Amino acid sequence: MRIIKASMVSIGLGLLLLTQSAIATVMYDQNVTSDVIFGSGNANGAFTVDRQNGIELGLRAKLRFDEFNNPQNIFNSNGDGTYQFDNIAPPTGFDFAPGSLATAIWNFEWSINSNFDGNGGTLDSLSYLLEIDFDPSASTNFLGFDPVNVPNSDNALGDNSTANGDGLVDSGNYASLLSVYNLAQNSWNMEFATGDFISTEVGIYDFVLTAFGPQDEVLARTSMQVINTTVAEPQTLLIMLLSLAGLAWVRRQRS
Repeated sequence: MRIIKASMVSIGLGLLLLTQSAIATVMYDQNVTSDVIFGSGNANGAFTVDRQNGIELGLRAKLRFDEFNNPQNIFNSNGDGTYQFDNIAPPTGFDFAPGSLATAIWNFEWSINSNFDGNGGTLDSLSYLLEIDFDPSASTNFLGFDPVNVPNSDNALGDNSTANGDGLVDSGNYASLLSVYNLAQNSWNMEFATGDFISTEVGIYDFVLTAFGPQDEVLARTSMQVINTTVAEPQTLLIMLLSLAGLAWVRRQRS
């Protein structure tokens, strides 16, 4: 898998979308064609989408864990290509994460449809670049790679008639199936890659998904930002409240 790392100063989501508006009209809180096909019980909707040249690209973020380790269909979209999550600190405060500081309570999800309207081709007719930002500051530190054109993968594959959760996952025959299907999707956590992500760190993380034609021309592009905030774990809040109550009692006794 070809991985590209790059560092640059972020110009913010608004300017980023303005820059790409010459080639795209990004739409918010959209369903993707035909449905969400990975796993089961994952609802459609809340995607930040670009559709052009027969290609549909979608990105979204989703609450992945709660305190009972249950999957969630909660996307916390702000309706402008940004998604916001309060990450309980530390992730082991509840039994919702494997315990690594690299595990976010949210996943980022992507959808690539190379022929959403009958005017495109199969997945292998294009190349793609997914860029993931691991820098929580206003700067960006992108890990970039093609998530589709790889020898094997657990990506869910399908077409415009594939039903919810019915995507084909076949890592052994994956490469040959790219010439059959036009839809690929997956849901990943930030810990999947070797970036410097710390789930308890407040920050803004950029994601960009691009499709290229045979001459490396940009045919479609979408982007989003995930705003990661933190809240104190309940036991920490309890200690703080008890401490404040104790101070108040002491003050009353001295008055």
